[in-house]
Parts: sequence; C-alpha cells; structure tokens
Amino acid sequence: MTKAFSHPNAQHKAWLVPLLCLLLGGALLGLSTNLAKLAGEMSLAPLAFLTWSIVGAAVMLLSLAIVRNTLPPLTKRTVEYYAVSALVGVAGSNFIFFSAVPHVGAGFVALIISLPPLLTYVGALALGMERFNLMRASGVVAALAGAGVLAINKLSGPNADNFWILVALLGPVLLATGNLYRTLRWPPGVAAASLAPGMLLAAALMLLATGLLTDLPLSLPQTKALPLALIGAQSLVFAGQFLVLFTLQKNGGPVLLSLLGAVGAIVGVPVAVLLQGEAPPPGLLWGALLIGTGVALVSLGRAKTR
Repeated sequence: MTKAFSHPNAQHKAWLVPLLCLLLGGALLGLSTNLAKLAGEMSLAPLAFLTWSIVGAAVMLLSLAIVRNTLPPLTKRTVEYYAVSALVGVAGSNFIFFSAVPHVGAGFVALIISLPPLLTYVGALALGMERFNLMRASGVVAALAGAGVLAINKLSGPNADNFWILVALLGPVLLATGNLYRTLRWPPGVAAASLAPGMLLAAALMLLATGLLTDLPLSLPQTKALPLALIGAQSLVFAGQFLVLFTLQKNGGPVLLSLLGAVGAIVGVPVAVLLQGEAPPPGLLWGALLIGTGVALVSLGRAKTR
C-alpha cells in the first residue's frame, strides 16, 4: 500500500494562512474596542454607533460580493445561518461590549474578549469537532489563565463597577457559541466571502429593529463630521474583521478562531493605555505572556496535528 504525502508548500500554507488570519483579525478586534471608547467620549450612543458601523460594513462587503459575483445565497439553511450567526456573533455580543466600554474601559473589554477559547475547546470536544491534543489544550488553558489573571485583578480593584463587569463577561459566552455554531452549520459549498455580508446584513436588520422597537437612540449628530468619520473607520474595521473571521473559521476551525480575542487583547490593551490614557490593568505583564504562549501552543498544536 502506498502512502500519500502532502506537498511541503501545502503543509506550510495549512498553518500559515490561519495564523496570519488570526493575527490580522485579532489586531482589528483590538482596534475595534478602542474605537468604541472614542465613540463614547463623543457622546455617541452605543446602539447608534454599533448599528451604523455594521450597516456600513455590510454595504462594503456586499459591494465586494457584487464585484466578485459571490452574492450571499438565500435559502432556508443560509437564512437561518445568517440570523443565528448575527445574533450571537455580531449584534448580541458587540452590543454588550460597546455598552460596557464606557463603564469598564476599552482595555478590560479587549481582555475579556480573550475568554472564549476554553468554552469553545470544551464544546468542540463534547461535540466531536476536535480530538484531544495536549499541546492545544495547554495553549487554551494558558490563554484562559492570562485572561483570568487580568479579569480577577479588575474585579478586585477599588473602583470596580461589578454590574458592568459581570454583564461584559456574558459577551464571551455568546462568542464561544457563535464559534461552534458557524462551524457546525456552515452551508455546504458556500464561500466565506458570501457568508460574511449575509451575516452582517442580518445583524444590521436586528440592530435597526432593536432601535425602532425600544427607546434606545439610533440618531447621529448632523453637524459634526468627526463622529461620522469614526463610524466610517469602525465600518472598515468590521468589514475586514468579519471577512477574516470567516476565512479563519473555514481554514482554522472553531478553537483557533476563538483565540482572536486573545490576540485582540495583546493589541487592544496597549492602544488603550498608550493612546487613550487608560491605566495599565494590574497583572498586564503576566496576563499578556500567558495569552501569547497560549496562541503559540494552539497554533503549533494544530500544525503538528495536520
């Protein structure tokens, strides 16, 4: 019996593409939390800032899909996929994070977005989507420990807003659920470039409906250009982030995808400290080292498994 060996270039691409997507997507995620803080300082309501940023991102990705002839297909399966993915991975989780930023800081939100790996990994093992791998498991535990060090220090701080800290911690649960759902229910034969605009369009409709059915404001300042420019920047970040997210989901799986938040923390926290004047979170050095180690172990574990 002959053995088939993969070409070295194919093996190299198998781990390099997901790793590059992870680093780029995480950087955009870290930037997004800091833009949310700037929006709060400009008195932009969280729902208004999130809604119009998502609308802008959806228009960008839909335009790209038209040019590339990869429009989102509309079937019963894909509509369900867009709706559930939008609820847990975009509208629900981001509304929680954007609302929490003014109360707990962009640095803390960037940190807790690194919490989903353990939930995702345990769920993937339970659902048979992953086989146990000691190196990957160690990486997930390391990343979670790093985020835990930072979160515990934040909760024990003298001016901690415990209500918003606990509300913010619900966001990672939604993100982990979305990581698993998108892999399990990925519509057969549909490209990432088609699914991303479909999900963002569904999220935009949900957020617009939320604003229309509640007292939460959707209005934007008509006389100031800077808030509108900030929404444009956030739209561009969202468009890149979710396009990379689906590419990483397809090539890297839910566990590697869940480390987006860990990379986002490494980028988002220094930006919050250096450019936004936030105090460095206690335990930042140890937390960042553990998170970085976790990302490396999960990436290497995946490469060895392949």
